[in-house]
Amino acid sequence: MGKPTGFKEYERKKVDWRLPVVRLSDYAEIYTDPTEEHLRKQGARCMDCGVPFCQSATGCPIQNLIPEWNDLVYTGRWREALDRLHKTNNFPEFTGRVCPAPCEGACVLGITNPPVTIKNIECAIIDRGFQEGWVQAKPPAVRSGKNVAIIGSGPAGLAAADQLNQVGHSVTVYERSDRIGGLLMYGIPNMKLDKGIVQRRLDLMAAEGVRFVTGADVGRNVDPKELLAKNDAVLLATGATKPRDLPIPGRGLNGVHFAMEFLSANTSSLLDSKHSDGKFISAKGKRVVVIGGGDTGCDCIGTSLRHGCSQLVNFELLDRPPNDRATDNPWPQWPRIFRSDYGHEEAAEKFGDDPRTYNILSKEFIDDGKGNVTGIRTVRVAWKFENGKMNMTEIPGSEEIIGADLVLLAMGFLGPEQYVSELLGIETDPRSNYKAEHGRFATNVPGVFAAGDCRRGQSLVVWAINEGRGAARSIDTFLRGNSTLPAPGITLGSALASSV
Repeated sequence: MGKPTGFKEYERKKVDWRLPVVRLSDYAEIYTDPTEEHLRKQGARCMDCGVPFCQSATGCPIQNLIPEWNDLVYTGRWREALDRLHKTNNFPEFTGRVCPAPCEGACVLGITNPPVTIKNIECAIIDRGFQEGWVQAKPPAVRSGKNVAIIGSGPAGLAAADQLNQVGHSVTVYERSDRIGGLLMYGIPNMKLDKGIVQRRLDLMAAEGVRFVTGADVGRNVDPKELLAKNDAVLLATGATKPRDLPIPGRGLNGVHFAMEFLSANTSSLLDSKHSDGKFISAKGKRVVVIGGGDTGCDCIGTSLRHGCSQLVNFELLDRPPNDRATDNPWPQWPRIFRSDYGHEEAAEKFGDDPRTYNILSKEFIDDGKGNVTGIRTVRVAWKFENGKMNMTEIPGSEEIIGADLVLLAMGFLGPEQYVSELLGIETDPRSNYKAEHGRFATNVPGVFAAGDCRRGQSLVVWAINEGRGAARSIDTFLRGNSTLPAPGITLGSALASSV
């Protein structure tokens, strides 16, 4: 695939982001538009590796046909590249923007050289598809007479809705918020995923016959038992929305918030009024501490900077990752290495340094005497591998108070809220996720299925699409006895593993 000698002739070059000093002044997407020549050269780097681990179990959960569309971009056959991309991915405009690209971590070229810029090429294909008018609504020619209710409109629910609608079932998606999209709409900031991009896909799905209902908080203002009675199948795709808390002294002080409280309100206010309604948690002029790294922590950093915070620190409990793969993290595993994302670059631009502080433990939120947070009592920690696990110890004499007027907790999620499952009698696993086997996605209640983070636990958008597509196939089989929909998750890597 690509040019046989391309990986030797061309260096890896990602599509540039807009300059930090420029993008900090707005909420527009951080990306720039690449030239076709740039993309063709990067596609040419895709080597004829024989075994494309990029689309294996450790690479792409939805089995994107990566070498094929890399080659098609290299040879200028963009329309064919779009067709191959849509064959496995319902929403490449989302994954091309927000997926961390495990495919690149598994790229065979990455063993000895920087991997192919797969994510950039994917995004360019779908963006061109919309620009050229190639992406059009295609309603099903025949309806099956079967009705499916989907609870939750994040990527898992939307992927399932798209698949089920394509084979003729009548699908209604219920969302408790005022806008459809779940994580895509309110969990990811506009500068990383423009909401016009999300709405464009939703409009396409609506034109194809998918029905969307907002303000429908199933389990509270909508009875899930009635949904089950009125539909032939129900899919739970509610996400993992229960955030991990930090129950230390002072947790109840004003100014300590979960990350999603901060991010969701910011995007809602931005879309409703460009922040003129004041219905968001402002970081303007405040000393901000973000506790927890990952994508959510970075999004809190980028949003706080755009508000105009006066100071910003990001606490990381663990050690700083190495610059290169450690010996216990071999290819094709996801490389657990030090990376700088858009928010870290922007913080360095504004304050002169990377905002992350490693090996730091929060002990207490400090009260200003009026019920507001004014700082965090911290201690440095050391990690050591003992008795088969990593153990943490506090370093004596390293106590410190870090000033803070706004603290954002971005420490991940513990599973789904349970009020829907309790009313339906859904069994949960030991981690409180809805119990349903991957591949079948059926819960203990006949006709009720589960997919995405509510079943799997907190994960990636691309895994949510995998689960939504898989659940759609299982639901279609349940309704008709068989299905023509593809079965995701049967990858080269898993096939090899099962044969050993």
